[in-house]
Amino acid sequence: MAKGRNFGILLPVSSLPSGEGIGTLGTEAYNFIDFLSESGGKIWQVLPLNPTNYGDSPYQSCSSDALNYYFIDLQQLVCDGLLKKGEIVLEELSDSPLKVNYGKQFTQKIALLKKAFSRFDGGSEFEDFVNRGEYSDFAVFMAIKQKFNHVAWTEWEQPFGVYDEDTVAKFVEENKTEYLFWQFTQFIFLKQWNALKSYANSKGVSIMGDIPLYVAYDSVEVWKYGEKLFKVNANRKLKCVAGCPPDGFTEDGQLWGNPVYNWEEMRNDGYAWWKARIEKCFKLFDVLRIDHFRGFDRYWEVPAGDSTARYGLWEDGPKEELFKDILGYKIVAEDLGVIDDGVRRLMKNVGYPGMKVLEFAFDGKADNEHKPSNHTENFVCYTGTHDNMPLKQYIDDLSEEQRAVFAEDVVKESGLLNITAKTATSEELCRSVVELAFASKSDTAIVPVWDLLALGGEARINEPSTVSDKNWSRRFLKEDFSKELSDYLKKVSKRSKRA
Repeated sequence: MAKGRNFGILLPVSSLPSGEGIGTLGTEAYNFIDFLSESGGKIWQVLPLNPTNYGDSPYQSCSSDALNYYFIDLQQLVCDGLLKKGEIVLEELSDSPLKVNYGKQFTQKIALLKKAFSRFDGGSEFEDFVNRGEYSDFAVFMAIKQKFNHVAWTEWEQPFGVYDEDTVAKFVEENKTEYLFWQFTQFIFLKQWNALKSYANSKGVSIMGDIPLYVAYDSVEVWKYGEKLFKVNANRKLKCVAGCPPDGFTEDGQLWGNPVYNWEEMRNDGYAWWKARIEKCFKLFDVLRIDHFRGFDRYWEVPAGDSTARYGLWEDGPKEELFKDILGYKIVAEDLGVIDDGVRRLMKNVGYPGMKVLEFAFDGKADNEHKPSNHTENFVCYTGTHDNMPLKQYIDDLSEEQRAVFAEDVVKESGLLNITAKTATSEELCRSVVELAFASKSDTAIVPVWDLLALGGEARINEPSTVSDKNWSRRFLKEDFSKELSDYLKKVSKRSKRA
């Protein structure tokens, strides 16, 4: 992380303002960096940049390292001479400035990218890019998906249902244009992303990326590597899947359905696949948040075919052994959920900062570790995450008694940290919690944009373990990033010595 006290904003790329139906790597991304820099912020946290798959979740991608072509800015392709302005019909890309329509992105955006590719003359830079092969597996996978009308690889006709080098080589030779198109999406994304990241860094802003612990079953990794990486049988059928055990919130636990890793097999080559994955992330990001970090200590494994996560078992992960050669990276470990002595030991041994979430903090219990007065420096303090309901919604949903406890706690914590809390309305309470995040002892404070704006349930980005067009689709408007908000952030960051 950046040295000293600092703050950042969590804003998914997909949620940026844009006329293209989804946030892109174009003008409004640069404008947001300007807004953040002028407000005194040092970190822009994004969600995974992987292509979305079933349910539109960036945590359920067809590839662990490919990049989301929906984020490619079409106006930049106009400037590159690959599209004509009149070819971009904005109404065909979007229903609402506040919501992503992924169906339109799938049909219209890909069609426009293919039109741009038809005018792309390649050149030595692109040829070198393709020859390096970093995105070859993704391009093959997507080209075969196209052949079979985008169904999961488990439904592909033979000989494609099982990965075979000769079959793949023959397919690429016969379908070169489609294969090169998917390479083109990665080439253009990286061109636009690298320019954007360089701009952010020049403004003193670091970009924090996010890496999911698991991959989707319908992914190139499961199709290609099978038993070498995952607990599947010889024909790639799942033996077990990932999830979370039952708790006070979910009687049956959470059944995620992702394949779990064959850690015993991966240990034989020193976890090379995982280390390469992390190293590749640091070509894109300055800082990396690893989701569900506790899964490296122990993870919840559920028999394949179970309808709930109730009857799973805790199984050992690789623990700190995986990280022994990469401790110098700037990594934030998402250490939320079921935390036990094993996770605490892992966190101590790797030394990465964990997370404290203020939405969990104000329950009247003095020893609550999420309370700002209980924080230590080596943590990142959040008001909430992408999986939580917005802070205002959480406050609005409290009972009268719970709200009184919450407000009393906020006032008490504010007094301990020498700030004045306002609690009359949900918006005031939300703003007071934001200010407590800034006042926290934690070196870094990150606030999701929806909490900065004190928005309620209408701005929720995700509800875990559900599939809905409300998930991952919320967007924000240009006017949300106002001078008034910037001035407020400057004032609060200066007062909390984060400027």
